Amino acid sequence: MSQAASDVDGRKLRREQNREAVIISLLALFRDGVYQPGTAEIAAKAGLSPRSLFRYFDDFDDLLRAAADRQVTLALPLTGVGAEPDDPTASKIRAVVGARAMLYEEIGPSARALRAAAPRRPALAALLVRNRAYLRGQIREVFAAELAQADRDVLPALQIMCSFEAYELLRYDQAMSADQAEAALVAGIESLLGIADGPRS
Repeated sequence: MSQAASDVDGRKLRREQNREAVIISLLALFRDGVYQPGTAEIAAKAGLSPRSLFRYFDDFDDLLRAAADRQVTLALPLTGVGAEPDDPTASKIRAVVGARAMLYEEIGPSARALRAAAPRRPALAALLVRNRAYLRGQIREVFAAELAQADRDVLPALQIMCSFEAYELLRYDQAMSADQAEAALVAGIESLLGIADGPRS
């Protein structure tokens, strides 16, 4: 390899490493509870100068989209619900709520930050819409048998009860522990599906 080619490869590697450092630093700031960090704060966390930050991103929207994409990739292994459509209803409820709680505890900081930014950033808002649709589709599939026998308004209510926003309200608006929030959601979904006071299938 020529010296010129080696220099180009070295610059490309440094660029990729610095871009990665910025994304990781932004997600770390979210975890620290800094949901609207400034560019200087992000750059300092990444060990870069503020002036160099946007050598690696077109603008702040581009950085937020990259952080959102990375959070999706990191969270993907946690999106399974751990239940099959033909499992007993009560088992499905506990499995789905437990899986959603684990997912939401992991993504909570990034989800709060990105949801706050989404109204001003259409591309980010569109990504959140796609992610929500995917999670709602899982609920529709897992509880297909129960929904086939339920009123039409049960599905949206069930999807809302399994949403990040519902879990967030229980955890932080009502100051519940994770276990308490899970128990409340399980009880609510059991009632919604009509199995709270009767034999569980």
